[in-house]
Amino acid sequence: MDKKITTAIAGACMLLCLSAANAAPAIKAGPADAQFKAVYAQEWKWRTSQKQEDGEDDDDSGVSPSLPRIDVATQNKRLAYWQGVMKKLDGIKESSLSAPERINYQVYKAQIAAFIAAQQFKEYEKPLNADTAFWSNMAGTARRPMTTEAQFRDYIKQMSDVPRYFNDEIVNMRAGMARGFTPPKVTLVGRDSSITSVSDAKTAQDTVFYLPFKSMPANIPAAKQEELRAAGVKAIETSVIPAHKALLKFMREEYVPAAREDLAASNLPDGKAYYQSKIVEFTTTNLSADQIHQIGIDEMAKIRNEMLDVMKQVKFEGDLPAFLTFLRTDPQFYAKTPDELLMRSAWVAKKFDGKVGQYFGYLPRRRFAVIPVPDDQAPFYTSGRGGPGVYLVNTYNLPSRALYSMPALTLHESAPGHAFQMPVALEQKGRPPFRNAYISAYGEGWALYCERLGAEMGMYETPYEVFGMLSYQAWRASRLVVDTGIHAKGWTRKQAQDYLKANTALSEHEIETEVDRYISWPGQALSYYLGEMSIINARKKAEKALGQKFDIRAFHDTVLQLGSVPLPVLEARIDLFIAEGGKSPYPDLQ
Repeated sequence: MDKKITTAIAGACMLLCLSAANAAPAIKAGPADAQFKAVYAQEWKWRTSQKQEDGEDDDDSGVSPSLPRIDVATQNKRLAYWQGVMKKLDGIKESSLSAPERINYQVYKAQIAAFIAAQQFKEYEKPLNADTAFWSNMAGTARRPMTTEAQFRDYIKQMSDVPRYFNDEIVNMRAGMARGFTPPKVTLVGRDSSITSVSDAKTAQDTVFYLPFKSMPANIPAAKQEELRAAGVKAIETSVIPAHKALLKFMREEYVPAAREDLAASNLPDGKAYYQSKIVEFTTTNLSADQIHQIGIDEMAKIRNEMLDVMKQVKFEGDLPAFLTFLRTDPQFYAKTPDELLMRSAWVAKKFDGKVGQYFGYLPRRRFAVIPVPDDQAPFYTSGRGGPGVYLVNTYNLPSRALYSMPALTLHESAPGHAFQMPVALEQKGRPPFRNAYISAYGEGWALYCERLGAEMGMYETPYEVFGMLSYQAWRASRLVVDTGIHAKGWTRKQAQDYLKANTALSEHEIETEVDRYISWPGQALSYYLGEMSIINARKKAEKALGQKFDIRAFHDTVLQLGSVPLPVLEARIDLFIAEGGKSPYPDLQ
């Protein structure tokens, strides 16, 4: 069974590697293009009708009137459908496709392979991890702007669907429990706080779900606003709160007590194949756990030498552990208020605006806001997160949020990282919609590359801020060691925590939440550093080949214009960039 489950996704990755290494000559659009477009157009129409996740395929202001269908019968139909799509893709000769469609084919086939693997492993039976869960994802709808009466009515209908949706999730989770397919118990401790923020609310108005009704647009008449508010309160009182109460009871009395004690993904049902499928999904490579582990160890040694150089610059007398303790405990490095942390983040983002023209030709139209992580999620949330229109900064537990790390964090999450890269990709014209799917190795690799780029841009004003960047580099390189250590080599939670403590300046709180995230989300942590290495190596190759013709703006525009793709596709695109003499993908901007 192991081989069957991983064949599709591993085969797709091998296809990408071979295609990247052996670029075919340019071919004009022909019958193969039409055949392929028919496959993905039909599948996309079907996929959007499925609404697999809350909010999927809605625009920023859109609200679905119902929540996803996630019952086992639906899941089995999805598996069969995607397997049928894969057979159709196997019947298309990639070498017969035009250059644009060849890239689409490579991206799409890997995407479908990942969907198949997820269905075969029944990922839907484990719809939560230490970082996020289905109920907290759903609450995100309440934080979206709503501007029309129709959107409010759809939102009320969606809230009325919560009991059905939660019950289906519980049924799936019970099936996972029965076969030992759960997150490790230690990663679930305290994670029900985002449930109790709703279940224990005194009134409907005290829940996150009432947020849209607090500030309704003036284009909706006052009487209609009152009608909608009353309907919203009723839906929260009769559907949302009772569903959260039932979920809390299930979590506390059944799920958490039955969750597995073991940490390793390789010890789950078909665990070795499962973990390898996650490696392929999140790195878009066929590297083994052993290979990745060794890469992490080698890279950590390089970063440690850079850290020692910074210690010499600041004339610190002591070893690296002593310096890390100093950074974690000296009050000079920590904000006194949440506003101070937010303002420092905003300052870094605006400082980048003064340098952007030197490094990028194409700038996204979309701006972003700097806002704090919501209180109900903050205790177990990562330090920051960015995307189209938003840069979330975690202001919880200020003594764990070092100011010297804020420049690197801001470059990663806001601009030129996630809140810059994603809008650039979305603004590209003429691409099929499946190309907007997020590929972690590319997206996280780019964002981590941006942290390194910050040194080149002069974004780090003190040696301590440079060390903050290096600590973040070590944090991501250490993930290669820790993730594979936990899931393939039998590491304990304490071993993983000790490794991060010895090699990064992360606070105790961050180390604990991060390790729990890696434990409960196998493979995702491998994306970052391997993706960054791919971009750095591609840049070095282009610089060497092009010499004086190399233009950093054209290189960055080429990487970003391509959008989120598997790493072999990115590497092949830079080979073409070199062959074309390093020209910009936007001729008008040269």
